[in-house]
Amino acid sequence: MTKSIAILGRQSGLGLAELESLLGTELLHPIGKVAAIIDKEPSEIPFSRLGGTVKLAKMLAVLEMTDWGAIEKYLADTIPKHLQFVPEGKLKLGISVYGFQLTTQKLNASALSLKKIIKATGRSVRIIPNKELELNTAQVVHNQLVGPTGWELLLIRDESRTILAQTVQIQDIEAYARRDQARPKRDARVGMLPPKLAQIIINLACPPPNATILDPFCGTGVVLQESLLMGYSAYGTDLETRMIEYSQTNLDWLASRYSLKLETYDLETGDATKHQWRNFDTVAGETYLGRPFSALPRPEILDEVMRDVDLIHKKFLKNLATQAKSGLRLTIAVPAWKTSQGFKHLKTLDSLEELGYTRTSFVHARNDELVYHRENQIVARELVTLIRK
Repeated sequence: MTKSIAILGRQSGLGLAELESLLGTELLHPIGKVAAIIDKEPSEIPFSRLGGTVKLAKMLAVLEMTDWGAIEKYLADTIPKHLQFVPEGKLKLGISVYGFQLTTQKLNASALSLKKIIKATGRSVRIIPNKELELNTAQVVHNQLVGPTGWELLLIRDESRTILAQTVQIQDIEAYARRDQARPKRDARVGMLPPKLAQIIINLACPPPNATILDPFCGTGVVLQESLLMGYSAYGTDLETRMIEYSQTNLDWLASRYSLKLETYDLETGDATKHQWRNFDTVAGETYLGRPFSALPRPEILDEVMRDVDLIHKKFLKNLATQAKSGLRLTIAVPAWKTSQGFKHLKTLDSLEELGYTRTSFVHARNDELVYHRENQIVARELVTLIRK
């Protein structure tokens, strides 16, 4: 069996928890903070639904060495033997390196040496120069390195050995941009949930096939959108009628663009702290994040906001507990506030058992690694996965 390699996104804990939710704990073997070995063929991994994995590769070899000179020699000896399996035409070759103390100058020099060796076989080749040790998604896509005549070779240091892999799939950054920026209705005031993060939230909730996914704070409908694209039915409610109208417009746009059935999504106005929902199988969504802050507020203001937001979450979880079946799994993105002392979390998270829930822990990612945060942001999103008791 050919094993797979997942190259993880900026916050690797999110990607590891997502893979663990979808594929199971035993099949996953993290390599530091950058990658994971998966005991599955690449074709068996639902890559397009993964928000936290930027590249998927097939493992080619495990080298019992980490010396760069020895690795160079291995590549020089091995690559010419594999050229026969690449269709005719100009070969495009890129190299990405993870976990090595190496300069880009040294890496580019190694690539040029390989170019000479490949050309000596009579094959034309173009090397993609490295500005960083890893080629980014745009470079891989633009240079067609996952096409028939493209190679992106990954060299990943794993303690005393090196894993050699070849990229077979790459995140479709243009598709993400369209789903984020081309939607007819957006609202910065209620926050912009990135589609990748919406995918992670859904995947942590681990919906069964053909599930109806409820988002009780649906906003402009990003989680609903990503649920539909994964083949689920979507059910959204929101306190504001305007948000329901925005979601309706956005999902109608999505349905026409992706030929989705209109009956697979349903929307209604409702206060999540007291609304009575109809049938649903899973809950996934971003809750109420409170007031947005461009700078850290005074402690008394932050405390007041946290109290207000905490009360809403407690009421929501109490209401949901009366309607959710035992064993139902849900994932919600709740606010966490970045201060000079670290993150401040919702107090409700300390009383989940009393509210009727058990918080899921992951083997390959700690809970404190499941906080989605960008530099200079005050309000972060903490991903919390729960099981109704």
